[in-house]
Amino acid sequence: MEADPQHVGAAAARIRQHIHETPVLTSTLFNERVGARVFFKCENFQRTGSYKMRGATNALMLLSDDQKQKGVVTHSSGNFAQALSLAAKSVGVPAYIVMPADAPEVKREGTLQYGANITFCQPGLAAREAAAKKIIQEKGATFIHPSNDLQVIYGQGTAAHEFLETYADLDHIVVPVGGGGLLAGTILAVQKHRTSCKVWGAEPFEVDDAYRSIRSGVIETNETTHTIADGLRTQLGDISFPIIKKGVEDIIRVTEDEIKSAMRWIWERMKIIIEPSSAVAIAAVIGEKERFQNDKVGIVISGGNTPLNPPVFFQ
Repeated sequence: MEADPQHVGAAAARIRQHIHETPVLTSTLFNERVGARVFFKCENFQRTGSYKMRGATNALMLLSDDQKQKGVVTHSSGNFAQALSLAAKSVGVPAYIVMPADAPEVKREGTLQYGANITFCQPGLAAREAAAKKIIQEKGATFIHPSNDLQVIYGQGTAAHEFLETYADLDHIVVPVGGGGLLAGTILAVQKHRTSCKVWGAEPFEVDDAYRSIRSGVIETNETTHTIADGLRTQLGDISFPIIKKGVEDIIRVTEDEIKSAMRWIWERMKIIIEPSSAVAIAAVIGEKERFQNDKVGIVISGGNTPLNPPVFFQ
């Protein structure tokens, strides 16, 4: 099924009563640092602490009554796990979550608090998929992919849809990219609004599969996932990739030190808590500021689910 940008608007209407319309913040200091006018769409203030509540809610609301009765299953390192768990709890649907054993404790605890049934597995996509498949066979639950699902993508695109409703003249939107759901949804939102806004992805050098995929024309994989940005340790899918390949301006890569520096700057200067995955997009604008000179730049702060022990990140 080919993606339809108009479905982003339909998703926005569908989920409006179940999510927060998140604020947009600015910083004069940041503007001076990068030589652009930058606007931060704060999805760290979204329900469950990340934009993923949008896609999870949209996908869940479109299930049949029979599917809802049998429950839903996904695999996630934490943010989509929390989002699907809360969305499911809100409508009385069982949620089965597969999480890697090294998922951050704050995300594990959040998922449990939302009432999900958690199965832990070894890190790596193969282990996640095998554990989810077993649950599907045993429970008859419907699998909802964290990013490679059109209804999830449409839901994730509602963040940019909201952004552009208020700031229609943005020249650029920059978002982090892991599985590609947010990036693909952002591209579709821009297409829906028929704007010339350029969409950029940002990812760590340590997991630069999106950067390599755009250049090779096929979905690349990562041999390692040694990045502080735990939410970006996955890869593009066959649904998200065609949208991204066609609509992204480019993928900007950043180092681990750049991620930590950007995260620390936002914590200390803007006084808001963001997680490392969110800092990737901010680091990209700082590191490649010549691309954005004198323009209006939107950055989607994708989430704020991180433990309050800064030395882990800032050393």
